Amino acid sequence: MQSIENKIVNRIYGNGRGWAFSKKDFLDIADDGAIRLSLMRLTNRETIRRVMTGIYDYPRFSELLQEMMGPELDQVAHALARKFGWRVQPSGNTALNLLGLSTQVPAQAVYLSDGPSKTYMIGNRKLTFNKKALKESGFRHRESELVVQALKELGRERMNEALRAKLLQAIPSPVWPKLVRDTKSATAWVHEIIRKTAEEAGSE
Repeated sequence: MQSIENKIVNRIYGNGRGWAFSKKDFLDIADDGAIRLSLMRLTNRETIRRVMTGIYDYPRFSELLQEMMGPELDQVAHALARKFGWRVQPSGNTALNLLGLSTQVPAQAVYLSDGPSKTYMIGNRKLTFNKKALKESGFRHRESELVVQALKELGRERMNEALRAKLLQAIPSPVWPKLVRDTKSATAWVHEIIRKTAEEAGSE
């Protein structure tokens, strides 16, 4: 039988570098105390990193810089959402940055949430949650919320072939048919752009 620590490590490795998590992500494996002890040991061995109180990540490594990279704010945002039972979605500007549709370097990552409005400092970067009724949420795929929020931020009139090409570059071709099915409840013009982009992805 695998030890508790090995089961936790296997789940961390399975989610890949950059994944952020809390104790809650392992409660099906063991009790709170055993998980806390395992995470402490893994942190001491530098297998994982403590990002903030109660949140850890499996850090990415930069071959170019030969050092560990900072935490991914999107991963931290979703780890906090799972921990506290919030529903979250990226704001329009944050979605644009995550998809590479904006060249601006954001001072903070902003998420809409049905939880409380809060701001966390992750190193020298801000992670902000704004309490708001989430009209378009419940998508099965993370890419769906990113594309929907990014398109709403851009607006129908600003969508052009250059931006469509960037979208196709950001999201693998096999994912697009899933997005079409997943976003049927989105605003009509947003879903139409997703459908047309999926057709282009399938014809490449």
